[in-house]
Amino acid sequence: MLETHVEVMCPHCGESILLFFELSIEAQSYVEDCAVCCRPMQVSYEVESGEVQNLSVEATD
Repeated sequence: MLETHVEVMCPHCGESILLFFELSIEAQSYVEDCAVCCRPMQVSYEVESGEVQNLSVEATD
């Protein structure tokens, strides 16, 4: 299993957090709670050539 992590900013509280991604999945969209403020974020990404591309982290309410 190939995994990587990317540091992003929470769209709610602005804190820096790490998100982990499974590189064997070509594209995924899911909701994850911020590790700092516990508010939900919509995370979407694609994997191309073993790297995370088109990463989007948006607030959900």
